[in-house]
Amino acid sequence: MVFCAILWEEWIVFKRQFKQITASALISPLMYMLAFGWGLGNNITVNGLPYIYFIVPGIIALTTMNTSYSAVAVLLNIHRLYDKTFEQYLIAPIPIYFLTLGKITAGMLRGMYSGTIILLIAWIFGVHIHLTPMFILIMALNGLTFASLGFFAAMVVNSHAEMNRFSTFAITPMTFICGTFFSLDNLPYAVKIFIDILPLTQVSTALRTIASGGVVNPRNVIVLFMYFVALFLLSIRSCYKVNA
Repeated sequence: MVFCAILWEEWIVFKRQFKQITASALISPLMYMLAFGWGLGNNITVNGLPYIYFIVPGIIALTTMNTSYSAVAVLLNIHRLYDKTFEQYLIAPIPIYFLTLGKITAGMLRGMYSGTIILLIAWIFGVHIHLTPMFILIMALNGLTFASLGFFAAMVVNSHAEMNRFSTFAITPMTFICGTFFSLDNLPYAVKIFIDILPLTQVSTALRTIASGGVVNPRNVIVLFMYFVALFLLSIRSCYKVNA
């Protein structure tokens, strides 16, 4: 019941801010698709596919990551440090793990919503990618992973300026180097190995494989799930420290 109550609270916030949330979920991904996808998509092929079919799964991975992370990290950081409303959760008879799971799940759902918008835009413009339950599962795991990272960041970062720096060092590099916009095949081997272990690389690779009708490597799912579990446990631990 506590978990459902937290999700219900987040749903009320979502309904009140529906237009703003939807608009913010559209702007950056739409610009990426216009500039890189439709602007270059007719002239470039990657791995035998038109570039637009290569980039759309990457943009879905990127959008799910950014939205899930931001939906948790920014708001919780503000609630904890500035308006002090996060203290209401800490003094309430709510188990910390339910609070953490509820906030992370809400962030994941926000990310799934943003990813679905990108799928609809792509479909409207004639980009019909292969969609399966595994595709949805990968999107959900991506959302859970980065919502967990957002929760952890909100608990350990002690100012809004530091939160921006945390995002700059943790989120921005993955945006551009994790195979979202280009193939990793031509990178130096050592660089490729490093990038290949990052969570967004697992998501981009898996979604692109499914979108082209291929079979996902179980390694992508296992590594992503391990990231989620590790970050979820870190989130719970950091929340207990804040409550101490």
